[in-house]
Amino acid sequence: MRIACFLATAVCLMELGALGADAAAPPKVGLSAEALAKVGDVIFAADFSGTDALAGWTRAGNAKIDTSAPGGHAVMIECTPEMPSRGANIQRPLPVERLRGCKLIFSARVKAENVSAKPNPWNGIKFMAPIVAPGGKQWHQGEIGTGTFDWRPVAWQAAVPADATEVSLVLGLEQVTGKVWFEDVKVVVRRPPVVAQPRASEGPPYKGHNLPRLRGAMISPNIDEDGLRTFGRDWNANLIRWQLIHTRGGLPVTTLAEYDAWLENELKKLDAALPLCEKYGLYVVVDIHSPPGGKPTTSGYVGSDDRFFSDKACQDKFIEVWQKMARRYRGAKAVWGYDLANEPVENTFGEGCDDWQALAERAAKAIREIDPERAIIVEPAAWGGPGGLDELQPINVPNVVYSVHMYIPHAFTHQGVFDDGKKQYVYPGTIEGKRWDRAALEAALKPAVDFQKKYGVHIYIGEFSAIRWAPDQSACRYLKDVIDIFESHGWDWSYHAFREWDGWSVEHGSDRASRARAAEPTDREKLLREWFAKNQKPAWSLPAAPPQGKDSK
Repeated sequence: MRIACFLATAVCLMELGALGADAAAPPKVGLSAEALAKVGDVIFAADFSGTDALAGWTRAGNAKIDTSAPGGHAVMIECTPEMPSRGANIQRPLPVERLRGCKLIFSARVKAENVSAKPNPWNGIKFMAPIVAPGGKQWHQGEIGTGTFDWRPVAWQAAVPADATEVSLVLGLEQVTGKVWFEDVKVVVRRPPVVAQPRASEGPPYKGHNLPRLRGAMISPNIDEDGLRTFGRDWNANLIRWQLIHTRGGLPVTTLAEYDAWLENELKKLDAALPLCEKYGLYVVVDIHSPPGGKPTTSGYVGSDDRFFSDKACQDKFIEVWQKMARRYRGAKAVWGYDLANEPVENTFGEGCDDWQALAERAAKAIREIDPERAIIVEPAAWGGPGGLDELQPINVPNVVYSVHMYIPHAFTHQGVFDDGKKQYVYPGTIEGKRWDRAALEAALKPAVDFQKKYGVHIYIGEFSAIRWAPDQSACRYLKDVIDIFESHGWDWSYHAFREWDGWSVEHGSDRASRARAAEPTDREKLLREWFAKNQKPAWSLPAAPPQGKDSK
C-alpha cells in the first residue's frame, strides 16, 4: 500500500550515532560448510553478567548505563530530561559474513520505567538491527511500548540481504527519557539463505487468463456502479484490485469474532459488485488488505504485520478466511485471482507461528483443495517490494502468480504524504543523493525480472503510483517509465488507485489544495487511458455471437 516502507525505513540513523561508512560491495569471504548458518544457530547471546558485561559494545550518547541489576543479568540505560539528545544506546557488530541471506529472530526481555511518549512512531525504546547493503540501509526493530512496565518478552524477525556489508545490534532509548532494562538478548537463525532451485519451464507461464494483458487499477470497496461503468466501459480497463480493508469508522475488529462480522460485511459489497464487473468486463483480484491480527493504525486495521505473525490463532483464522472465500467465489467468472495478503511485514514473531513463506504456502494449499482454477497471487515480504523476491521461494502449489508493488523511490512517489512536503523531488532527477531515471527504475525492478526468468512464472504489479502533486508534472513521467518497463516484460498491472483517496487520483490535477476532479483529463489520466485502449475484454463479458447457418434468422 502507499504506506509501504514508511515505518520500516523512516528511522534516522543520525539519532543513533554513526555506524560506519557504506561499503561499495560485500567482501569476498568464503565460509566453510561448518560455519554456514543453520536453523536454530545462536548467532549472539548476552546476559550482561560479570565484570566485562559490556565487552565488545560501543556506547553512543550521554546517558547512564548500568549492569548492576539484581542478579547482574541486565543492562540499564537511562536518559533524563536534562540530557540534550534525549537518547543513548549501546551497539555492537554482528558477523555479517555468516548472516547474509538469513532470516533472524531477535529476542530479549525488556523492562521500562517512566519512558516518555514517542515524538515519532519509530522513536522510543530501541531494540534494533541496522543493516547496511549496497541497495540502501534498513532499520529493523522490535515494537515496544512506553511508560512503565515489568519484564516482558519482545521478539521480532528480520531478513538480511544476501549482499549485506554490515549488521549491527542496538539497545537503548531514542528521543525519549526514562529507564529501560534488557536481559537475555539473543539472535537466532530462523531460516538459512534461500537456495535458488530453478524449475524447468514447460510452456508459457501460468497467467490465469487468456488475454494479452490485464491493465486496470485498485479501487475503493465503496465504489458505485457509475464508477465501475466509467472504468470498465468508458476507460476500457479490464482489471480491478478489490481491497478487503478495514478503514476508520468501520465495524470493530478487536477480536477474531468481530473480524468475522467485519469481513462478512465487506464480502457483501464484493458480492454486489461482481455482477457489475461481469457486465463491464472487469476481472477482479480479491485482496486481503486487513488480515486477522493486522496492525491497528489511525486509518483502521490495515497492516499485514503485528499479531498476524505473532499470534497463531490469527494465522489459523487467516487460513479459515481463505477457505471461506474460496468456497464463496469458486465459480465466479469475474474473479481472476486471490491476493493472499497485502504487503506482508514479518517484524513481529510468536512461538508456533509460521513465517510468510510457510504461511503463504499453507493458505495456497487450503485454497487449492477447494478451488483449483483461480490464480493465487503471492507478494513477498517485506512490504511487497521487488527486492523481497530475493527472499521468496516459489509456492509449492499449481497456478501461482507473483506480485510486487512499485513505489521506488519512495521519497519521490510519497513526497508530502507523511511529511510537510517541504522537500520536493522531480523525476527524472537527483532524489536523496541518487540519480533516478528509467535505467534506475529498471535496476530497482530487476529482482522481479530475475525471479520471472529463474522460475518461469508470471509477474503482476499489484500497485504502483506517484503522488499527483509531484513538482513539474513529473508524476506522469514516472508513470510512463514504469508502465513502459512493465509492458516490456509482459506483466499485468493495476494502478493505485481509481476513485479512492484523491492524492493518487489521475482524475485530479497537480494542485494539492484542490480536492475536486479536474475539468479536463490530466496527463496522467490520458496516459492510463491510452494503455487501457489497447485492452481486450474477457470472453464472458462480450455479447454472444449470432447463430450461423440457414436457421440463423
